[in-house]
Amino acid sequence: MGSVKVNNLIKSFGDFTALKNIDLDIKEGEFFALLGPSGCGKTTMMRCIAGFEKPTSGKIFIGDQEVEDVPANKRNTGMVFQSYALFPHMNVFENVAYSLNIKQLNKSNPFKQASIYARLLNKRLGKTPKDIETKVMEILKYVELDQHAHRLTSELSGGQQQRVALARALVMEPAVLLMDEPLSNLDQKLRHSMRNTIRRIQQELGITTIFVTHDQEEAMSMADRVAVMDAGNIIQIGTPTDLYSNPATPFIANFVGTSNILKGTVVGEENGLYHVEGEGFSLKSTKKSTKKEVDVIIRPEHVQVVASDSIIDTADTNVIQGTVLMSTYLGSIVRYDVQVGVYQLVIDTTYSSGESIYEAGKEVKLTVAHERVLLI
Repeated sequence: MGSVKVNNLIKSFGDFTALKNIDLDIKEGEFFALLGPSGCGKTTMMRCIAGFEKPTSGKIFIGDQEVEDVPANKRNTGMVFQSYALFPHMNVFENVAYSLNIKQLNKSNPFKQASIYARLLNKRLGKTPKDIETKVMEILKYVELDQHAHRLTSELSGGQQQRVALARALVMEPAVLLMDEPLSNLDQKLRHSMRNTIRRIQQELGITTIFVTHDQEEAMSMADRVAVMDAGNIIQIGTPTDLYSNPATPFIANFVGTSNILKGTVVGEENGLYHVEGEGFSLKSTKKSTKKEVDVIIRPEHVQVVASDSIIDTADTNVIQGTVLMSTYLGSIVRYDVQVGVYQLVIDTTYSSGESIYEAGKEVKLTVAHERVLLI
């Protein structure tokens, strides 16, 4: 069983509490991301699950087994580190086979152990058993490295090294795969490619995967569910769509994607529309609010920019007056910075070839549908 449960987990380092009463329930076969800024506790959480850190209090279950007293090498987890942690003096095959050799070593009698030690020290002193060779080559083929089996890892590209680290973790057939910022050392194009590779392998194998990252694009594009962390707490857990469409706090709205956040006051409700006013704006929203003072969240892509003399039907749409501060052409979109009262809003509009772009100083109208205005 590859499910993972965490109950009331606390981890302290002296007077500093890195994890505060964490509860998690990760399903078997799920791709689960821990997302948050540096220092939020996500890597500490993973190290506790892996057995590299001992929790101050709380319980961790892998499958039905509580693992508090189970050492890291007995927890049936595979770990891919940020630095990959490959052996530079070994080739690809030897790196991936290493953990299998160690597993065999731990189960062998002293006579057989001697031959395994010899093989590990110098491959000329012993032949790799057929079962290990077959298993390693199968996993290398799976990560598309079977043609590089006898190359030193120092001769490989960053993406290839990352796949070696992944193969080394997978060859042990762990119940849970743990990945700690594995793509952070790669360039943007390679990160995109490796995201697809990791997701494909995870889906094909059906292995429970916990992925630590500070990159919201990685988490949103790969994970079935995401836990957003901050200052040792889990702020919200949900699917990428849930987190983006219904952020629980302004922190999540700003961390998961980009948001315009305005301070407003709910001044009334009529026909299911909540009327919110703030400095320089008046808006209506379909989102119910139980609070009077609210944070108004508007995503940049949910706003349209039109000429100031445009006539707009306001039955389903909010209209705000603003002044363009800057326009930036980004190919498929134009990004506008627009002054609205005391707020500087960021707006992303789809660009079609030949369209005019509003220049700085231009008075414009901004339109946003009532259902696109979130109240938190």
